[in-house]
Amino acid sequence: MSGASDDSGEIPAPRENPDLHGHDGAEHLLRDSFDAGRLAHAWLISGPEGIGKATLAYRFARYVLSGGNAAPEAEASAGAGLFGDDLLPADIPDSQEEQGPLYVPPHHPVFKRVASGGHSDLMSVERTVNEKTGKLRTEIVVDDIRLVGNFFHHTAGEGGWRVVVIDCADEMNVNAANAVLKVLEEPPAKALLLLVSHNPGRLLPTIRSRCRKLALQPLGVDSVAALLGHWRPELDVQDTRSLAALADGSPGRALALAGEGGLELYRDMLALLETLPRLDVPALHAFGGRLAKSGADEAFHTASGLLRWWLARMILNAATGGGRETQAGGGRMTQAGSAEQALMDRLCAVVNLDRWFEVWEKINHLLSRADQVNLDRKQVVLNVFLTLEDAVRS
Repeated sequence: MSGASDDSGEIPAPRENPDLHGHDGAEHLLRDSFDAGRLAHAWLISGPEGIGKATLAYRFARYVLSGGNAAPEAEASAGAGLFGDDLLPADIPDSQEEQGPLYVPPHHPVFKRVASGGHSDLMSVERTVNEKTGKLRTEIVVDDIRLVGNFFHHTAGEGGWRVVVIDCADEMNVNAANAVLKVLEEPPAKALLLLVSHNPGRLLPTIRSRCRKLALQPLGVDSVAALLGHWRPELDVQDTRSLAALADGSPGRALALAGEGGLELYRDMLALLETLPRLDVPALHAFGGRLAKSGADEAFHTASGLLRWWLARMILNAATGGGRETQAGGGRMTQAGSAEQALMDRLCAVVNLDRWFEVWEKINHLLSRADQVNLDRKQVVLNVFLTLEDAVRS
């Protein structure tokens, strides 16, 4: 994930981001494949959301479009870049040693054109705006993918590779996925397709089988905390550490939680859970009302995600026996520390693993239906916590 930020503390968009942290192994694999001339025509870059998959895809695209390690010397010998941009001979090699195997500096002409969306040999596929409604589509449609086939069958504008980044491939509808499959079945020479996926299991098996798979792993809590501290230096050190734990190895998620008041929501949620097996009803109604009020869409979705996160760890706690094993699995406890673990241990002592799976299914169904059929959100929150109370008291 990025280590760069502007003055606002926001992470640059993947195509504009010069930095990546925590994925050196993946970078080396991609670079070695390209430099050795054994590059697969399609790569499926997968892993949890917010860990840097799209950033890696664009980072690799820049490396390929700049010609890899040979680019600096070749362009420097001509005295300038292809479009008259000055390029210092040592820029990329020195920076690669310091910034990673695929690093291309922001002043490089290829970086500039990729960041602006103006590189003729790079195509980005994302969800587009529906012209009839003026709203962003919920999926990538077949017309967007058909453009990929046309793009690959044109000669490269700069005489090298043509690269397509699909971010993210999980959002393709059935027709779009079938159109991608046709591209994969007959790949042209010097064409590279990079599919970013949060959940590769949702893709067609035939798509997965035709791609080389590159699975990125979540970052450690220390790494996430360090990056979050860089982007949001105003945060308290303890809060930064807690947000990093809640983020499950995703710097992007940590930053989103910081911006959405996720830590306060989580603490309020834990305070309610502490009152089990007899919930604090006035506090529950206040919490539900807070998430149901006008303009609280973001808070409701953040709280829903945090509750799912907590339930997943409850199930892990029940499956492993709790305590030491749960905390050893990546250090995912927040700064609530022993009190949070004690709550989980207490609840696991009265609810068995099978029952926790039933609770998970019921609560997940409730939260999913809240948006699908526009349920009353306060009532959804009440039902979720009453489901937990019923499980603990039965």
